[in-house]
Amino acid sequence: MKRKYFGTDGVRGQVGKFPITPEFAIRLGIAAGRVLAHKQGARVIIGKDTRLSGYMLEAALESGFSAAGVSPVLLGPMPTPAVSYLTRAFRADLGVVISASHNPYFDNGIKFFSHEGTKLPDETEQRIEEALDGDLPLAQPAKFGRAFRQDDAPGRYVEFCKSTFNTGSSLAGLTIVLDCANGATYHVAPLVFSELGARVIEVGCRPNGININDNVGSTHPQTLIDKVLSSKADLGIAFDGDGDRVMMVDSMGHLLDGDAVLYIIAKDCAERGILKGGVVGTQMSNLGLELALRDLGIDFCRAKVGDRYVMEELLSRGWGLGGENSGHVICLDYVKTGDGIVSALQVLKAALRAQRDLGEMASGLSMLPQDLINVRMVAGFDALGDLRVQQEVRAVEQELGKRGRVLLRKSGTEPLVRVMVEGEDREAVHQMAQRIANVIREGAEGQ
Repeated sequence: MKRKYFGTDGVRGQVGKFPITPEFAIRLGIAAGRVLAHKQGARVIIGKDTRLSGYMLEAALESGFSAAGVSPVLLGPMPTPAVSYLTRAFRADLGVVISASHNPYFDNGIKFFSHEGTKLPDETEQRIEEALDGDLPLAQPAKFGRAFRQDDAPGRYVEFCKSTFNTGSSLAGLTIVLDCANGATYHVAPLVFSELGARVIEVGCRPNGININDNVGSTHPQTLIDKVLSSKADLGIAFDGDGDRVMMVDSMGHLLDGDAVLYIIAKDCAERGILKGGVVGTQMSNLGLELALRDLGIDFCRAKVGDRYVMEELLSRGWGLGGENSGHVICLDYVKTGDGIVSALQVLKAALRAQRDLGEMASGLSMLPQDLINVRMVAGFDALGDLRVQQEVRAVEQELGKRGRVLLRKSGTEPLVRVMVEGEDREAVHQMAQRIANVIREGAEGQ
């Protein structure tokens, strides 16, 4: 289904350029309100990350929803998974997050949650797009929505996160570095881990509107690694700008990505006999994860890239755990979307139960070397359909044989083509990825 405005994670782009403008946001609020909230007294929960442009888009969406007869409940800066949780907790009809996740501050986006706290299906987004392209009559003036601000939202989410940890268990004695990416977790994550007993060292917890994801957070893990080593901390945890991704670092500075987080949680759940079915990964999940899980007798399947597709696969199979190597991890026993804080707590819960260091918990996982190169897209050039690119991909696949794989895909959130090559030899994998990327660049330059 080809969509006009929505990508894999809502509507996203550069602020001030269509569609990330106040005019479009107002229309989007009206359209979504008319499509998703049909009853009198409908409510929508609106949260945002720490980007300066969030104020503008929040006000525009508030206006649009009110004009459609829907009452907006404003949370202020809150992680994406918090909006999912609070949408369900408040019995709201719709949840909205204003965020561009791991992108720089000059980008922003708008994504929606259903009343169940799940991402909207493609068909519903299609209905919103159809409404956007038509007439958008307003509600009768007497039926306009009323806006409210929910001041206790951070505290409610902190208590929810803590409830997913073992009752009576404590993180006392642990020193944890928390990198909040100057994003939406800056005021809640430190409270969660400190109230559970840990000594918390804060990184990326001073947002100013433009420093979100700026050399901090899960997309820049070296900052976390350096701080863990310099402070001699027991471990480190990094989130992205909106808090739905997590990366972890052990006391030796070794990085654990989303695949490692999935492995640790899955292994612990399987040992306790509470793993529901198998594990859902994506096309980007490392082959090493698949092999390690199968060694444990745990089924594994791959979904399309995007946590919405991981969720769809989980629901269709009746399984409870899935995620992406980027750090989106969904623990369906607790949450309906990726939640960085909750996922990190499940890893720490497993480590405490096993009485092992974080690094030891991932010792059964051998990751194959994987090289990922992002190539900027050029208008008019179809990298995936180009004959020269396809020929180079086939050549690399023949060289890898059954000991590796190649994945080429367009990003759903940025104007990029992602080139991923995986195999046994790190240097060979890097050279192969560079070869494909160079052919794409040459084709783009020839346009």
